[in-house]
Amino acid sequence: MSVLDRYARMAGMSEEAWKRHANPWSVWTRFAAIPLAILAIWSRAWIGWWALVPLALVVLWLWANPHAFPPVDRPAAWSSRGIYGERLWLRDRSRMPAGFAVVQRIWILGALAGAALLTWGLIALAVWPAVFGATLIVYGQLWRIDRLGVFYDQVTSGPRH
Repeated sequence: MSVLDRYARMAGMSEEAWKRHANPWSVWTRFAAIPLAILAIWSRAWIGWWALVPLALVVLWLWANPHAFPPVDRPAAWSSRGIYGERLWLRDRSRMPAGFAVVQRIWILGALAGAALLTWGLIALAVWPAVFGATLIVYGQLWRIDRLGVFYDQVTSGPRH
């Protein structure tokens, strides 16, 4: 079983779900879920355990999101090319240019730092680490999507003469 198959199975995503996830609406509404999740967790200060209700709605949306939009068969949008690039990368990581491994490491370090800051901010109800952590996470994910889109463009453009 390929890495893509394992990832898709783990994520519960069929080939059709990947195409739907490549829809720009899917990508951007997943990004929109980040501040909603933060707000839901933060709301525990105001509504106590009832904060689990909006948090559950965000989690339900994130689960349903890759199935909610029409499929994209030919990725033209920047975000769609990034998702298609992710599929190619998961299928065969050896095709990725050498510099991408460096980008991935930087992205992972940034995401871990962002997650730590966000967690601290949410536990302590401190605005600056929550906002800065979320910003690091979003920026890193946008950078990653961009690099995967470039990879997709390189792979699908064929040999250059």
